[in-house]
Amino acid sequence: MPACGTPSFPSWPRHHDVIRYDARGLGRSTPPGKPFSDIEDLRAVLDHFGLRQAALVGLSMGGETALDFVLTHPERVTALALVGASVSGHVWPQSPELSAYATARRERETATLVELELTIWAAMGRTAPGGELIETMVASNAERRVVSEQYCVVSAGRDAEPHLGEVAVPTLVIHGDHDHPEIALIAERLVTDIPGACGETIPDADHYLPLRTPERLTKLLLSHLP
Repeated sequence: MPACGTPSFPSWPRHHDVIRYDARGLGRSTPPGKPFSDIEDLRAVLDHFGLRQAALVGLSMGGETALDFVLTHPERVTALALVGASVSGHVWPQSPELSAYATARRERETATLVELELTIWAAMGRTAPGGELIETMVASNAERRVVSEQYCVVSAGRDAEPHLGEVAVPTLVIHGDHDHPEIALIAERLVTDIPGACGETIPDADHYLPLRTPERLTKLLLSHLP
């Protein structure tokens, strides 16, 4: 299950067999030196552990990867939880902040990227729960991220939005009430278009839900997963 570190993670293995991995080029993963696919990386992780099927939990771009994976390999997924998820093919609105964010990623301006990451995605700030850890994580990942993104291969026409109706596994969609407004709109569309999907909004949380409200998030996920 692609997910960021969370203080509540140690409680998960009491209920499920859990696999947690860092997306390539982030966290403690090996920096990429050749083209890779995040969908195929997920498949390789499952294959490595001999798992024919698994429930997937994905946060942010991890949610996008999990959603694309279930559309590509539907027979391998038993349940889906999308947390503050993005969706491949979604057209984001123009705004000065998002334009600056895209420019910083493209031009590898890591200091600017860190500042904008915290402003846009960690809107509740340093004093909210998990604030110091979020700052450390964002700063640590910034330089690694701009290197890894140049190797990530996104297949032509990768676009989950028109295919949401094809998702045939139990799906839970979660977002924080202080997340970017577009994430709330994406969550609404996911709940509307994925058959039988359920939606939950967690109060007092921005994009970093596992660090802002770990107990509430864990309770929702454990109640959903088979």
